[in-house]
Amino acid sequence: MKKIIHRADTRGYANHGWLSSHHTFSFANYYDPNRIHFGALRVLNDDSIKGGMGFGAHPHDNMEIVSIVLDGAMEHRDNTGRQEVIRKNDVQIMSAGTGITHSEFNASKTEDANFLQIWVIPKERNVIPRYDQRTFDPAARENALQVVISPDHQADALWLHQDAWFSLGKFDAGKKLDITPKAPGIGSYLFLLSGELKVDGEVLQTRDAIGLSDYDKVSIEVIKPAEFLLMDIPMLS
Repeated sequence: MKKIIHRADTRGYANHGWLSSHHTFSFANYYDPNRIHFGALRVLNDDSIKGGMGFGAHPHDNMEIVSIVLDGAMEHRDNTGRQEVIRKNDVQIMSAGTGITHSEFNASKTEDANFLQIWVIPKERNVIPRYDQRTFDPAARENALQVVISPDHQADALWLHQDAWFSLGKFDAGKKLDITPKAPGIGSYLFLLSGELKVDGEVLQTRDAIGLSDYDKVSIEVIKPAEFLLMDIPMLS
């Protein structure tokens, strides 16, 4: 088994006043040659945005982009005419493909918003851009893994142009679970949103992460009530 741990306080950090952003992987002015990606997982940004502020219109291409709002709400607009508000318990996906221009602003003028911006390297380039968004019942992740992205469209999950599964979990202290690879060549990256876990003997605190590959089964023990995002991702050569 291969294992890598990314502690919360080792992430890159940028404070632009209106935006406070922690970068798990190299992004913008943060560069670490040892933290470029985990398999097809290229970007994991933990962004907090002041009320009334946001990212103006900017382009993307050939990347699968996932947004998960943790607190507040974000307003999305793109050059296809799409306009949506993404709220807590929503997951948004956008296939940039041949190219798309979009903006993301805090939907509130006064309250901060916190969301995860995640980029996944696609398995096919230059696809037709697409957008989708769904609301997921938080009760379905109580002491369970709730699949929100899946390549086989299971349980009304969203899908990406990649063989990737994203699952959200919220577990009580004392609970235990095992995870296994979804398929050959798939690794798992667990990002702890809150609480405390022990994963394969490693203790993780809020915003810590662990990447696992070439494994058969790994045990997770919940030390303190915890919420986390588990991303099962192809390991690229």
